Amino acid sequence: MMYWWRRSLAAQFISFILMTLIVSQALSFFISHDERERALYVASKSEFYTRMASITKLMASIPVELRHEALLASETRYSRFWITDQEPADADRWREQAADELMRPLANFVGFPQHTDLDISSAITLETRDSFVRANAGEVWMTPSSTTWNLPQIAKFSYINGKNGFGLAVRLDDGRWLNSAYYKGFSNSWNWETLYPLSIAAIFLSVIGIVSARRIARPLKRLATSAEAIGRGENVPPLPEEGTDDIRHTTAAFNRMQARLFRFVEDRTHMLAAISHDIRTPLTSLRLRAEFVTDPETQQRMLATIDEIQTMTEATMAFARGEATVEETRAIDLNALVGSLCDDLSDMGQPVSYIDGSKSTCRCRPDSLRRAIRNTIENAVQYGGEAKVYLQNNQTIDIVIEDKGPGIPDDMQEKVFTPFYRLETSRNRQTGGVGLGLAIARTIVRHHGGDIAFSYGNPGFKVTISLPHSA
Repeated sequence: MMYWWRRSLAAQFISFILMTLIVSQALSFFISHDERERALYVASKSEFYTRMASITKLMASIPVELRHEALLASETRYSRFWITDQEPADADRWREQAADELMRPLANFVGFPQHTDLDISSAITLETRDSFVRANAGEVWMTPSSTTWNLPQIAKFSYINGKNGFGLAVRLDDGRWLNSAYYKGFSNSWNWETLYPLSIAAIFLSVIGIVSARRIARPLKRLATSAEAIGRGENVPPLPEEGTDDIRHTTAAFNRMQARLFRFVEDRTHMLAAISHDIRTPLTSLRLRAEFVTDPETQQRMLATIDEIQTMTEATMAFARGEATVEETRAIDLNALVGSLCDDLSDMGQPVSYIDGSKSTCRCRPDSLRRAIRNTIENAVQYGGEAKVYLQNNQTIDIVIEDKGPGIPDDMQEKVFTPFYRLETSRNRQTGGVGLGLAIARTIVRHHGGDIAFSYGNPGFKVTISLPHSA
């Protein structure tokens, strides 16, 4: 349950709606319960007296031999009528007899078949009889007021089962006593009649909650998907600005942010490319001037320095051109891409081996990612003597490159990603490049939503390129 609560906006929205509905219904129930029960109690007692008065008049107007059948016809599930020859003086004993009468099923409806769809079960059961009788033990008969009993016949009243039922004994004109017991049992305001409208309201509000939550969650999901794509360097189209004002304003702000971000990256890349291009002219001028230097040793140092600057400039231009190139993002088999790259390097005579793995699909810009992996492998071959490459599928797709070299000191592992930084300080092209390989590799990998990490092997050194799984 907590999983769906944390994961689903619709679940939270529906839970709050249903909680509000239940709390409001509970408050309404507690406020109206006492008044409702009091009104029902008064109505039941008044109906009891009215019915008893009518039956008393009926007994006086019909022959004695028809009285028993008339009483049976007047009974309901909650009321019983019977006639006794003697006055019921002992109230406790009368209540025991009332309990027995109320346990009697209504199988003797006059004029009705024995098999009927009417509810003719008794008001109390054998299991509840003892508690029913003990509830009013020791209470004596009461004389009803003239407002509730306005007939001339003498009547005696008693409560049964606490005050949940009523009993009345009336003396008829011939000296016999008409007895009546009414008991409906404990009332329960929470019944199916109450739950039906509550259930319908809950279902209706849940449907409204699901629709509303989806209307809110759908643009949020689009925002999350687009933000993830932008984080991987993809050029996504602007999102549709639709929905409520809040959602439209959020989407519009996201579209503006995306446009500014790409404009900033584009301007920076163009400026870097322009600087790298414009610097060629003074380098050419310096090379011409160096030709007129008469000291051979000085001339050689100047030309070496100019070559180094030109090499760095060309590497920077190549990097800028690569950044400026808009490559389409698509799903590829990363296992096939890395395998073909390692085969190409091996064919060129480099000590590179690849351990073939299972298919691993990744959304990327293949040419750009291939360049990052190649730079890392060539760096391992240059400083580690060889490179063994394989893939691992964990929470991310990991491209692992192992070598036999001494590795990179811990305090230098972040510095090697700085452009033009080299661990080999001679600046000799024969012992290393210009220091852009790992910087370019990490920039490309991070544009794909991944990263590069170092660790020590046993022996050797290990470089791990981590990429996210395709969504």
